[in-house]
Amino acid sequence: MAKRSKTADFFEGLDRPAIVEAIQRAEGKGFGEIRVHLHHGKADDVRRAAEETFLRLGMDRTERRSGCLLFIAPEERAFAVIGDRAVHEKAGDAFWVSARDAAALLFGEGRFTEGIVAAVNLLGEVLGRHFPKAPGQSDANELPDEVSED
Repeated sequence: MAKRSKTADFFEGLDRPAIVEAIQRAEGKGFGEIRVHLHHGKADDVRRAAEETFLRLGMDRTERRSGCLLFIAPEERAFAVIGDRAVHEKAGDAFWVSARDAAALLFGEGRFTEGIVAAVNLLGEVLGRHFPKAPGQSDANELPDEVSED
């Protein structure tokens, strides 16, 4: 019987419905789109791979330029949290570090779903603070909420 890789265990161990629920809850706090993307295989430069994925997923085409991406490359044991220019202009560099650190702490304990949810929750807080919705105001869901993979 072949030994399973830690990367395979990572992909199979994620609670995708819990992540989608966290994305929907977080997006409900403000105008913005949050995506979680899982990268299969090598990624020599995780930041660059995240930026390329951000563009490929159309996250740069949201109405308010308020897309946020949590990009995870388990084989590299690395990830990046990035956002479109409007989010970055309002939240600043320190915010991205805090979102990254929230996930990293839980990832280090092997709690991957919880780490993703923690980062998504912080993304929702920044969207609610900088791109708030008025009570009862609706918002078109511009991008899918499911976890994407390549």
